[in-house]
Amino acid sequence: MVIFEPNKYLTLLLLSDKIQKQVNQLHGPILIFGAGGFIGANLFRTIAKYRNDVYAVTSKPFIPWRLDDWNPKQILHCNITKKDEIERIFEEHHVGTIFDLAAYGAYSKQSDVDLIYETNLMGLLNLLELSSKFSIRAFVHAGSSSEYGLNAAAPKEDAPLMPNSHYAVTKASAAHMIKFYGTIKEMPVLNLRYYSIYGPFEEPDRLIPQLIEKGMKGSYPPLVQPDISRDFVYVDDAVYATLLSANSDFLKTRGQSFNIASNSKTTIRDIAFTIKGIFNLPSDPEWGDFPNRKWDLKDWYGDASKAKELLNWENQTTLKEGLTQTYEWQKDYSKPLYEKKIVQDKIRHKLSAVIACYRDAQAVPYMYERLTTTFKKIGVDYEIIFVNDASPDNASAVLQDLVNKDGHVIAIEHSRNFGSQAAFLSGMELSTGDGVILLDGDLQDPPELIEQFYAQFLEGYDVIYGRRVAREGNQSLAFFYKAFYRLFRSVSYVPMPLDAGDFSLMNRKVVDELIKLPETDQFMRGLRAWVGFKQTGVDYVRPERMFGVTTNNWRKNLAWARKAIFSFSFVPLELMTYLGGVLTAISFVAIIWVIINAIFIDHNIPHGIPTIIVLILFFGGLNMMSISILGEYQGKILEETKRRPKFIRRNVFRKE
Repeated sequence: MVIFEPNKYLTLLLLSDKIQKQVNQLHGPILIFGAGGFIGANLFRTIAKYRNDVYAVTSKPFIPWRLDDWNPKQILHCNITKKDEIERIFEEHHVGTIFDLAAYGAYSKQSDVDLIYETNLMGLLNLLELSSKFSIRAFVHAGSSSEYGLNAAAPKEDAPLMPNSHYAVTKASAAHMIKFYGTIKEMPVLNLRYYSIYGPFEEPDRLIPQLIEKGMKGSYPPLVQPDISRDFVYVDDAVYATLLSANSDFLKTRGQSFNIASNSKTTIRDIAFTIKGIFNLPSDPEWGDFPNRKWDLKDWYGDASKAKELLNWENQTTLKEGLTQTYEWQKDYSKPLYEKKIVQDKIRHKLSAVIACYRDAQAVPYMYERLTTTFKKIGVDYEIIFVNDASPDNASAVLQDLVNKDGHVIAIEHSRNFGSQAAFLSGMELSTGDGVILLDGDLQDPPELIEQFYAQFLEGYDVIYGRRVAREGNQSLAFFYKAFYRLFRSVSYVPMPLDAGDFSLMNRKVVDELIKLPETDQFMRGLRAWVGFKQTGVDYVRPERMFGVTTNNWRKNLAWARKAIFSFSFVPLELMTYLGGVLTAISFVAIIWVIINAIFIDHNIPHGIPTIIVLILFFGGLNMMSISILGEYQGKILEETKRRPKFIRRNVFRKE
């Protein structure tokens, strides 16, 4: 991890007394959605310099490179397209001010059209609806000058919006949504249309970082036509505008959009020659005719007169001052951060391993080492969640040592033994990965198989389960396991995979559905099949326990079998119905036969006491079996009606 001295690092932002004053006036606590982005990170770092009730909210399951040196406790993870995740954060933090800088599609590499609309529109809708419910004091939404589209030459805020990309369409629609919530619902919300913001933490492949990078080496990057114009605003000025907006008089500003622009038409020639002066470059740049993005326009600059009138904001940093400040930051601090970014860009997913531990203290360190090696090998971000289900050994001390050693490890302690299914669910609820892996703590689920699981995950499968084609150890027991899985599959009303235990990798959307299921007595592998999605299996040979002896016995195995069948099959009830019907028919025929025989055939029938006893015992046993089957179902109904929690956590340990 790259570690900086925060005070020295933040002085590069050159914050004025006016910015500090605005920060102190904000209603807290403060949430910044999209804080992993360029403007969001600068806004967070600015506010966090003066206040500790501000939280950076990012959709990434890991800490973004721009916040890599910050306190992890101030960084929250949330997908704004999921309303329940936002609501959980609102309830935990009693939010006063929201800055919504979450967006997708601004860069050409962000080309998932569905995600553009889900993030920029549905995500905003979720935030606005919950902000209304929780009576937020201020809501500032980051719009974009892209909203103007083809009408990009110094438009005023009431100018027609002519979006020319999916991103522009969603941002223009978002502006209308803000207007609706501000004017009709009278919420304290407004929209800022940022122009070309630049400064520390900008994406390294953008124009200004590239100009500075090449300038430090005495050259220029490839440049397009010199007369193309943009409106450049230094990020400190953009942050100041954002803070003023949150503290504005919402009776005047709610529902409105504001251009955050410099009021200057700056050409590529202008900025290139400014760079030439800063670095004393000996030659002029060479101009090319490189193809632009299909939504690019020759002239794209703004009019910020409305921001001056209602927000008392205008751009203060000159282009040369802003470029110089960016250069001072970039020459000293950018390289290690950009290296971190490169690493993170290669990380496609975060995986969460949830391990149910009971009498597995000896195996835990080996599990940790093998999981860590596997995750690093496949190149993913990861977290390892051990759930100590009131284990009677020294698992608690072993887990505490691992937590103190590695920030990837989380340890959960239950108040008593709730069973492995509750342990899995407990870990799943706290997991933040794109995929969640369930493993038993005894190392009978080999962590190395995760590599094959992940390969299938990348192929688009939502559930990848381990299929036990063979077992080491007691082969007679292995025979009964195989027989049970086939019986279970034949009687279940859901297609159950054969020889599949809890060991599996599940997509986040599958995990979210499992967590939402209300039933108390859960059978995870059955529920995993019940929720559906695209599933496949990976064959493996299940080894014996590395340490100790199994905690299972015949009684527990039979209990598992009963739980499985009575949770996912009505065949026992159907058999009772069929058997009752058949026996009733046989009894009816027998009665008729006895009557006919007594009247017409044999008038001296002896009283068959043994026959009566046999029939009484047979039907009595049948009745008892039927009652016991009904009792199993009634017991499950009773357990569900109690609505007791599935587990109780005593402690959750994370590295400080």
